[in-house]
Amino acid sequence: MNKLKYGALCGCCGPLRPRYKRLVDNIFPEDPKDGLSKSDMEKLTFYAVSAPEKLDRIGAYLAERLSRDVVRHRYGYVVIAMEALDQLLMACHSQSIKPFVESFLHMVAKLLESREPDLQVLGTNSFVKFANIEEDTPSYHRRYDFFVSQFSAMCHSTHEDPETRSRIRVAGIKGLQGVVRKTVNDELQAIIWEPQHMDKLIPSMLFNMQDSEDLDRAGHPSTPSGAGPEGEENPAALAESCFRELLGRAAYGNMNNAVRPILVHLDNHHLWDPNEFAVSCFKIIMYSIQAQHSHHVIQQVLNHLDTHNKNTPRVRAGIVQVLLETVAIAAKGSVGPTVLEVFNTLLKHLRMSVDFELAEPSRRNSSTSVSSSRVKESEERIVQNAIIQTIGFFGGNLPDYQRAEVMMFIMGKVPVFGTPCHTLDTVKIGHQGTKRIQAMLLSSLIMVTSGFKSKSMAAALPPLFLDPLFSISLMEDSELRQLVLEILHNILDRHDNRAKLRGIRIIPNVAALKIKREKISKQDVTFMKKHGQQLYRHIYLGCKEEDNVHKNFELLFTTLAILTIELANEEVVIDLIRLAVALQEMVLANEENMPMFIRCGIMALVAAYLNFLSQMIANPPFCQHVSKVIELRNMDAPHLLPEHIFRDKCPLPDSLDKDDRLLYFQTSDMAECLAGPGYNAERLSVPYVPQVTDEDRLSRRKSFVDTVSLQVDIISSASLCFITFETLKKAIDTTGLEEQEREKRRQVMEKFQKAPFEEIAAHCESKANMLHDRLAQIFELTIRPPPSPSGVVSISTGHTQHQSVPVYEMKFPDLCVY
Repeated sequence: MNKLKYGALCGCCGPLRPRYKRLVDNIFPEDPKDGLSKSDMEKLTFYAVSAPEKLDRIGAYLAERLSRDVVRHRYGYVVIAMEALDQLLMACHSQSIKPFVESFLHMVAKLLESREPDLQVLGTNSFVKFANIEEDTPSYHRRYDFFVSQFSAMCHSTHEDPETRSRIRVAGIKGLQGVVRKTVNDELQAIIWEPQHMDKLIPSMLFNMQDSEDLDRAGHPSTPSGAGPEGEENPAALAESCFRELLGRAAYGNMNNAVRPILVHLDNHHLWDPNEFAVSCFKIIMYSIQAQHSHHVIQQVLNHLDTHNKNTPRVRAGIVQVLLETVAIAAKGSVGPTVLEVFNTLLKHLRMSVDFELAEPSRRNSSTSVSSSRVKESEERIVQNAIIQTIGFFGGNLPDYQRAEVMMFIMGKVPVFGTPCHTLDTVKIGHQGTKRIQAMLLSSLIMVTSGFKSKSMAAALPPLFLDPLFSISLMEDSELRQLVLEILHNILDRHDNRAKLRGIRIIPNVAALKIKREKISKQDVTFMKKHGQQLYRHIYLGCKEEDNVHKNFELLFTTLAILTIELANEEVVIDLIRLAVALQEMVLANEENMPMFIRCGIMALVAAYLNFLSQMIANPPFCQHVSKVIELRNMDAPHLLPEHIFRDKCPLPDSLDKDDRLLYFQTSDMAECLAGPGYNAERLSVPYVPQVTDEDRLSRRKSFVDTVSLQVDIISSASLCFITFETLKKAIDTTGLEEQEREKRRQVMEKFQKAPFEEIAAHCESKANMLHDRLAQIFELTIRPPPSPSGVVSISTGHTQHQSVPVYEMKFPDLCVY
C-alpha cells in the first residue's frame, strides 16, 4: 500500500515540474559518453525560440546543473551542458537573451576557475564562440574584468607538461582575442582600453611572442602570422596575430594606453640590450596601426628615451635604434607635428652623450682602469652613431619641403664660435666637445641632404643656412671642412654628377664622362649674383689651410666642378677663372709661408680645374693653352700635377720657380683665348680679392683687410687700447702722402670701372658691416649704464636693468670733465 502510494506520488509530481526543466533534463543521457541527445536538444531549442522569456530560467537551471557537475567531477555532463549553451546562444537573438548571457558567462567563469586544463580550454572555446556573436543591442552593465585577468593568467601558464602548457597558453590568447573582439566595437565597453586592462593584455601577448624562434619574420607586413594549422596551436604566432588585431583596432585616443605597457614590458624584461625583440615588436606596431596614428608611437618612444637619459649607453642606443626603425616606417606616411620634436629630442640626447663621454675621464679615479674608460667611450660612440643614423635616415625620407625645414633646424643647432647657440652651450663642453658635436651634426646633415633636389638654389641655400655653414668652413679643422663641402655637394649636385668627378685628376676627355646639365635658370643667376662672391671666398680660404690633406683637395675640386656644371654662365666662368688665377698667385707670392705640400696641392687643384673648365666651355684655344702648361709640368715640374703630388711619398721641391712663366697659367693668354662674343675677357685683368666679411672673427680666423685702411683692433673685451698723440701723428704722417693718394685714387677708379657691380656692392657692404661692428664693440667697452643709488640691480623679463640717478649725482672720469 505504501509502495503504491509512493509510486502514485512520483507519477503525480513528475509532470508538475516546469517544462523547461524537463526539456533540459532530457538532453542529458544516462551515460555521458553518449553525448548530447540531438532530438531532445532540438526540442529545447524550439521551446527557447518560441518562449524567449524562459531563456533566463533555462540558463539559470543549466548553470545550476553545471556547477553541481563540476564539484562532483562529472566532466562528461559539463561538456554536454556547455555544448547545449553554445547551441542556444547561436539560435537565440532576442532581447531576452541578455539574462541568459549572464548565466552563460557565469558558467564560463566556473570552468576557468577550475584547475583542470580541459575545463579551462572548454570554457575558453565557449567564450570565443560567444565573442563572435554580434548582439543586436549593447550591454549596459556587463563587464569582462574577470575574463581579462583569467585569460592573462592562462597566457603565463607554467604547467610542467610542455604540451599542456602550450594548450593553456593558446586558450588564454584566444580568450583575450575574444574579449577584444567583443569589446572594441561596443562603445559602452571602451573601458577595455583603460590602463588596468591594457597592463594585463599587452604583456600577456608579448610574453608569448618572446618564445618565437623566427624574429626576422615578425614585423613583415605581408606575413600573416599564425596562419595555417600549425600556427593555430603556436602560442607565439597566435599571440602576434592577436597583438596585430588589437593594435589595428586602436582608435586615436587609445594609442597611448596600448603603447605604454609595451615600453614597460621591454624595461622589466631588459629587452633593450640586445634589442632584436624590441625592434621586431615596434615593426609590428607600425605596420598594424593606422598610418595617421604613427606620431603617437614616435612620441611615446621619444618620451621613453627621455626617461632613460641616465641609463647605460647600450640601453639608450637600443631605444634610439628602435626609434630609427619606427620613423623609417612612419616617414613613408603621415608623421604629424612630431617631425621637429624628433630632431629636437635626438639632438638633446646627442649633447648629453657627448657630455657623458667627455666627463668620464674627470670622474675616473686612480682605481678605474683605462680599459674600462675606453669601453665606456666606445659605448657612448654607439649611442651617438645611432642618433646620427636616426636623424639622417628620418630626414632623408621626408618630402623636400619638410627636409628643407629640417636642414635649417639642424644647422641652427650647430655651435659656431662667436654666435649664440641656446641649445648646445659650448662653454661647458669645451673645444673638444664642441668639435665633436659639430662633426656629428654635420654628418647627420650629410645624410639629410643626400638626394635632396631643389629647383632653386635660393630655396636650398638660404642665408640662414648658408652663413653658418660657411662659418664652419673657416674652422681650423680639416674634418669639419670636409663635411661642409660634402653637404654643399649634396645640395649643389642636382644631376648626380659627383660619382663621375670623384678624385682630383687631369681628365683627358671630359666629354666621355657624359656630364648631365641644364641651362642655368634666372633664379640661379640671381643666386650667384648675390652669393657667388661668398662661395668663391670660402673656396679661396679653404685651399690655403695648412692641415689640408688629399681628401680636402679632392672635395675642393669637386666643388669647383659642380659649380661649373650647375651654376656657371659666362659671367660665372670668368669669376671662376679669376679665382683659379688668384689661387695660383697666392701660392707664388707665398706671403703666409705655407707648407710646400699645400702650395703644390693648390697648383695641382688649379691645373685639374682649368683642364676641366676649358673642356666644359669647349673653347679650343683655351684648351690648348691649358694642355700646353700641363704638358710642360709633366716634363719639368710633375709635383704641380695631382697625379704626382697626391701620390704617397712624392718628393717635394725646396722652392717653386716663379720666373718660369710657361709652367703657370697666364691671365693674358687666357683673356686672349676668351676674347669674343659671350665672355667679358677684360674682367680677367682685375685680380680677384676675397671680400671682407665678419665671418673670420666669428670663426676665430684672421680677417683680410685692405692695406690702405686704418684698423682699430680690440685685443680683448677686458682691455682697451688707448690712442695717444704719437700714434695719431704716425698714422697721418705726410711722407709720401701725395704718391699714396694718387695710387689709391687710380686703384679705386680702375676697380669701379672694371669690376662687376656685385663685387663692388659686396665690398662696400662688408666695409660698412665691419665699421658698424667695430663701433659697437667700442661703445660696448666704453659706455656703461649708471649705477643704482641703492646698489641693487633690478631684473625684469630676464634682463638686468639699472635704475637711473640724477646727473649731478653721477661721477664722471676726469678725462670727461673740462
